Amino acid sequence: MSEQLLPGYIIRRGSTLERSLLLKFMQRTYEDLFPNEDFSHLEQTVKQYFSSDTPLWWVEEEGDKGTRGQGDKENNYTQFPIPNSQFPIACLWVGNAIDQVQGNRHAHIFILYVVPEHRRQGIGRALMRYVENWAIQRGDRQIGLQVFQSNKPALNLYNQLGYQTQSLWMVKFLSAEQ
Repeated sequence: MSEQLLPGYIIRRGSTLERSLLLKFMQRTYEDLFPNEDFSHLEQTVKQYFSSDTPLWWVEEEGDKGTRGQGDKENNYTQFPIPNSQFPIACLWVGNAIDQVQGNRHAHIFILYVVPEHRRQGIGRALMRYVENWAIQRGDRQIGLQVFQSNKPALNLYNQLGYQTQSLWMVKFLSAEQ
């Protein structure tokens, strides 16, 4: 079932049969930030965490009938058309986490991605509001997400929406020569 997200865009719930498409969107997300890396390992993330308990939503243009995609150069990546569906231009995948301070379950955003051609039109903001309403309806008291410090547009969006840094994930790269 689809519903209007914004004028000209609809949102629909994805299915676990769309694993390959989710993987393509995940790879595109990371390739945008780190263009020279290999992200084939993301397949394991999708295998491990994608299930009927981790909802996925797709955003599509109203009236677009999924006929694009095979070799579609305007989108700069291979798209798998979904039978009897429209062509996704954004995706939101949400999992579950436990607040380590309070012990409460809460929504955790695995991925929010809008293809470059559709950015700066309010789709990301609308998706964030959508997931916030969804989380409130299921009784969550917070939403968590991870964002790279180098992803300034995402950081700006999350700050504008009232997200705050609760903790820092710190990394030290190790070498065999220590």
